[in-house]
Amino acid sequence: MKKIIITFIAALSTTFLFAQDTTKTSSPLVISGSADTYYKYDLSGHNNIPTSFASDHNSFSIGMIDLGAKKKVNKALFVGELSFGPRGEGQSIPNAGTNGQSFHIQNLYVGYDITNKLNITGGYMATFLGYEVVSPIGNFNYSTSYLFTNGPFQNAGVKLTYAFNNKVSLMAGVFNDLWNVYTSAGRVNTFGGQLMIAPVRGWTAYLNVLAGPSSGTEFDLTTNYQITNEFKLGLNAADFKASGSGERGGFSGVALYPQYAVSSAVILGLRGEYFETKNGADISAAAPMPGNPVTSFTLTANIKSGPLTFIPEVRLDSMKNNFFTDSNGVATKSASQVLVAAVYAF
Repeated sequence: MKKIIITFIAALSTTFLFAQDTTKTSSPLVISGSADTYYKYDLSGHNNIPTSFASDHNSFSIGMIDLGAKKKVNKALFVGELSFGPRGEGQSIPNAGTNGQSFHIQNLYVGYDITNKLNITGGYMATFLGYEVVSPIGNFNYSTSYLFTNGPFQNAGVKLTYAFNNKVSLMAGVFNDLWNVYTSAGRVNTFGGQLMIAPVRGWTAYLNVLAGPSSGTEFDLTTNYQITNEFKLGLNAADFKASGSGERGGFSGVALYPQYAVSSAVILGLRGEYFETKNGADISAAAPMPGNPVTSFTLTANIKSGPLTFIPEVRLDSMKNNFFTDSNGVATKSASQVLVAAVYAF
């Protein structure tokens, strides 16, 4: 394994040296970010739905402030992104842990265009798997899916991306053994790949895989299709097998994201999700027990006014067996919540 990695790095270094040129162009430093706040009420009278973020019940609460910087000079790129607040800190999921800080590094990486078609990127990067992301400006729904919560948020490593044309590209990379932390547990033994295809105008699909003896193996399909100017349809399907022997555990699920633009300022959307934990799983407190699949429906509106987006949302989750609790603390099969969020992007 070490010989493979050393050879890989040596080949990239040689390619980098030969790819240099003397023509220097520089883009301006780009500063971007967001800030978000929300109010949520669970109809049981207490927090009930165990997905990432927005966990405060009957409270005017904060999400996070997110600050990003990007700079490109000639063929070299730098990206850095920091978040401050509960949404940025609460990123502990299986195979990982938190970095034990009051802030969270969302992205910190450098990139280089070896050719017009081939790019290398290395550092700590937002994962390439899944439909939803940590930052609320990257999602339509404010609450998150079970697929998002139980999958990776970030991966540390190095990757190569080759664009055959504007319709097909291929990425391959090697990453640390653990998700969501920027230091490994002593091994760089996870491999990842992504095939991007854009078969027709408005339709993009990503076929993803991330596999390692410590992190487990996840296959993921993420796609969205702008069918008309008003109607967009997205889909995320994933299957994860945890590391280890015997009944390895893991999860599988699918989420559908239809959205309709009523006007340029108002968009309505529904997320319908089915998620199931496999036998032997030990992955997350946010995952139901094996044999108890969850079906979730989230109706969301995005109401935009310049850089500010208001997000009212109603969510209903139900399971085959009792998992949630009602207002009296009695186990029940369903839970529901309403929330309204405000997200400012700059």
